[in-house]
Amino acid sequence: MRYALLVQGAPYSSQASHSALRFASALLTRGHRLECVFFYHEGVYNAARLAAPPQDEPHLYDAWCALNAEHGTQLQVCIAAALRRGMLDEREANRHGKHGHSVEPPFELTGLGQLIDLGQSVDRLVTFAP
Repeated sequence: MRYALLVQGAPYSSQASHSALRFASALLTRGHRLECVFFYHEGVYNAARLAAPPQDEPHLYDAWCALNAEHGTQLQVCIAAALRRGMLDEREANRHGKHGHSVEPPFELTGLGQLIDLGQSVDRLVTFAP
């Protein structure tokens, strides 16, 4: 089966991100395909490239990047939710006159239309929210 995940919880203030990663690992182990993870609401903080959690905690940003590298899973971030929270990629930072950015590939800023298309193109869309 082809899956997509919708992550709505911030990485270290709820269990949503960690649960989504564990679910992704389990479904990939069973031979399913994970097409995309879409980050929405507070979930956009999963794409913060400058996150530096303590060494005894899982580094969720690195885990999402590894998921992309190993399985080709797309990592899409809602652009409206991200911009509201100061999460910009290089292009948006330049467009808004900001001097830095916190989102970079493999994470991609996209619109909610991508989420709708995603929901129609996969067999299952599973949501992880606080």
